[in-house]
Amino acid sequence: MQTEIVIAGFGGQGVLFAGQLLAYAAMDSGMETTWIPSYGPEMRGGTANCTVIVADEEIGAPVVRNPQAVIAMNRPSLDKYEPLIKPGGVLVVNSSMVDRTPERDDIIVVTIPGNEIAEELGSRRLTNMVLLGGLLKALPVLPLEAIEKALAEHLPERHKKLLPQNYQALRAGANYEQEAFV
Repeated sequence: MQTEIVIAGFGGQGVLFAGQLLAYAAMDSGMETTWIPSYGPEMRGGTANCTVIVADEEIGAPVVRNPQAVIAMNRPSLDKYEPLIKPGGVLVVNSSMVDRTPERDDIIVVTIPGNEIAEELGSRRLTNMVLLGGLLKALPVLPLEAIEKALAEHLPERHKKLLPQNYQALRAGANYEQEAFV
């Protein structure tokens, strides 16, 4: 089994961190993984995306043309990656930042108002965790507990006080009730 995931948005939205966390969780769970970040020179406000591959056997190449899943944190990311998802794949859309409905009818589309949920939890910076939780509910490549464990083990010491909020954000995304379109 090999699962290819793209997480995309603006720099500063935690795109790279969410992907790195997913890779750490896979690695800590004994799986094979790759994490390839990509971002413009602007960083904050520029485009950012990362590709994560999680597999139970050796990964042949880190290049992904048609991922099984995409988290689109903004409109440009939706426009760029929606056409590339494999049929039957999963698209998680941050409806807080996207002003259009996805067009594909051969994939599972999950829309989550990530920014609003994160703000209710106390910080817009939790949006990435909300959307990651939503992805893992729709595509359970790893259990939420593996992500929580990776957070606890890999988050810098100065940010450990934020663990409860991050756990809450993951669970809020996973538990968000909405209709997924297939």
